[in-house]
Amino acid sequence: MKDYMHRKWWKEGVVYQIYPRSFQDTTGNGIGDLQGIRKRLDYIKSLGVDIIWLNPIYPSPNDDNGYDISDYRGIMAAFGTMADFDQLLKDMKQKGLKLIMDLVVNHSSDEHPWFQESRKSRDNKYRDYYHWWPAEKGTPPKRWSYFDVEGNAWKYDKTTDAYYLHYFSEKQPDLKWENPELRKEIYDCMRFWFDKGVDGFRMDVISFISKDTEYPELPERYCGNFVPFYAEGPKLHGYLREMNTEVLSKYDIMTVGEAPGVNLEQALDFVNEDRKELNMFFHFDLMALDRDGNEVFKMNDKPWKLTEFKKIHSQWNNVFTEKGWGSLFLNNHDFPRSVSRWGNDSQQHWYNSATMLHTFLLTMRGTPYFYYGEEIGMTNIKFENIEEYKDINTINRYKTIQNEDGDLQAFLENEKEASRDNARTPMQWDTTENAGFSKVVPWLKVNDNYTQGISVATQEKDANSVLHYFRAMIQVRKNHLALVYGDYELLIPENEKIYAYTRTFEDEQYLILLSFSINQEQLFLEQFSNIHLEPVISNGKAVSKIRDGKFQLMPYQAIVYKVR
Repeated sequence: MKDYMHRKWWKEGVVYQIYPRSFQDTTGNGIGDLQGIRKRLDYIKSLGVDIIWLNPIYPSPNDDNGYDISDYRGIMAAFGTMADFDQLLKDMKQKGLKLIMDLVVNHSSDEHPWFQESRKSRDNKYRDYYHWWPAEKGTPPKRWSYFDVEGNAWKYDKTTDAYYLHYFSEKQPDLKWENPELRKEIYDCMRFWFDKGVDGFRMDVISFISKDTEYPELPERYCGNFVPFYAEGPKLHGYLREMNTEVLSKYDIMTVGEAPGVNLEQALDFVNEDRKELNMFFHFDLMALDRDGNEVFKMNDKPWKLTEFKKIHSQWNNVFTEKGWGSLFLNNHDFPRSVSRWGNDSQQHWYNSATMLHTFLLTMRGTPYFYYGEEIGMTNIKFENIEEYKDINTINRYKTIQNEDGDLQAFLENEKEASRDNARTPMQWDTTENAGFSKVVPWLKVNDNYTQGISVATQEKDANSVLHYFRAMIQVRKNHLALVYGDYELLIPENEKIYAYTRTFEDEQYLILLSFSINQEQLFLEQFSNIHLEPVISNGKAVSKIRDGKFQLMPYQAIVYKVR
């Protein structure tokens, strides 16, 4: 048996990601909370998902909406209390749901006590918990920051006449993993949550934690691109193996690392079972498909190609043919809504493209991750004005362009498709005020289309809704082990309209046909000319073979056949 076929709960489970701030407000402050998640557990269970991933719920100044943590063992007051968390976890366990949390340990908040101490003096006990460059050595070698207005990852701090490193916001100083005392602190925090019963961690930008503390200039081979450089720290895998030995191996849990900068050739270094590091990780090749290669947050002027979409998924599938395990996602809190990006959110094609994308994720090899609202086909909100945005990424990039006298209108047009706030609008529960999310004005505007069919309550009443299809498709995956562990074979790779592939496990085989076209399409698959195909599920009329291996698909149709 191939290593990837060894059955694990985290391979067979379906993950449902919740952005707590935007899920359900029960306190009337316009912000989602833990009691809101608890209130909706029966709904989440009804979807058929197995694992909930919560974005950060720890105390934070919210410079980056919770990814700047000031206490790794607490609960943000706006979300509730530790008692609320304990009750939520207990209720989840009773319903057979598992919980993974965010582990954000590349950086902390500058308001964390460690950093508050670190900046007091050069000989402070906590000084070496962070990366400092003394000013008498001159300007530090260039490092790029995702969220800095000037793109500079070094921030001068006059208290000790030194610069500190921050790959993200200046309020997110990078932790110094090279310090063994810092690593012990992190491992203790992880044990704290595992001992409570948490089932795993999604590890934020875990590929960035190792730094060369000589801080050399960016080597020429990176061609000015800092992201892969950040992901190739000299002691990265040593740290991950130590984490596994000290903590992860002691519990029955799952780990998924966010790994920007990691390529196909490096993949098994992280997830080959023999290396004892992580279970899986998120790569970003797909997320870069429609982006400008020179500007990570700018959409490409040219439409993305289905052949490239297929190539990315096929190549990553092939990496794990013998070892390791992959993850599958089309959107999350950092990327715009999947149906608006990879499907078609026009009224005519919204239903079919949303359900087609569900079919895709649930018939590929790897653990599928769905983002709250994806099950009802939530779409990008496409704000018109900078005042409507809340995300530091959009706001600071706007300031950068403003400072450079750039084209602000072009930037705002780009953000309608690219902004992270597209994915963070409140969950659309019903057609009452604020979509049933809150009784007061929410922290971020609700998408107006909650009154036009994109809400849970409306779709619950419609047997042919996106929501009901999502539930049905999850059951198809659960009922057919071949869709979890089966071998994958790409068919017609050069076709720009249809994504076709098979999944084969022991004596079972399935044929999956997915249309990415606004038109009716025909295709010919000679190997199925004289084969009986039994439709398992389709988001439209299940059209069988026309004749002799010829198929006809309606716009954005998805169909799964069992090969008899």
